Amino acid sequence: MKSLEEYLAEAERSHGHLCAGQVLGVRMALFGLRQLGIEDPRGADRKRLVTFVEIDRCATDAISLVTGCRLGKRALKFRDFGKMAATFVDLQSQRAIRVSARESSKQKARELHPELTAKNEQQMRAYREMQDEDLFAHQWVTVEVASEEMPGYRGERIVCAQCGEGVNFRREVVRDGRTLCRACAGERYYRPLG
Repeated sequence: MKSLEEYLAEAERSHGHLCAGQVLGVRMALFGLRQLGIEDPRGADRKRLVTFVEIDRCATDAISLVTGCRLGKRALKFRDFGKMAATFVDLQSQRAIRVSARESSKQKARELHPELTAKNEQQMRAYREMQDEDLFAHQWVTVEVASEEMPGYRGERIVCAQCGEGVNFRREVVRDGRTLCRACAGERYYRPLG
């Protein structure tokens, strides 16, 4: 594994800037990986790990960078809970740990660096220095990763009876005897014009 500063430099290049969320995400991923005993997540251990992130913010990019888990590899899973938290699942051992940022870490950052007036600067510096237990709460959890959620899963492709678009990974919905995509079943995040 690289050092914290090496990961932060890589995160800054990849994400476009360095911020408190990037520092927190790098530290969170490193903590989770250490707890699971995964030493080379982007190399020899790359097929062992699935990571669930609970927020779509800067930390998620950093977590992805450290773990090597990406949406396109089906190893990064997004659950929109709006929480600065991630669950790291070791597929080999079936162990999983959920790590969340402590709300108290923001106040601790102000106390550690009152000389810095910018909140982001305070947090970036403090989050580099703070002990894991001051930054994170964690708990061992069980996560059942369904076969269609697994990296490398190749399942049947279903065609929506209404729009004709293909649906992968068992994401189809059966309504009134018709097989539909989620959008045609009423779960759209968009609204067609016209």
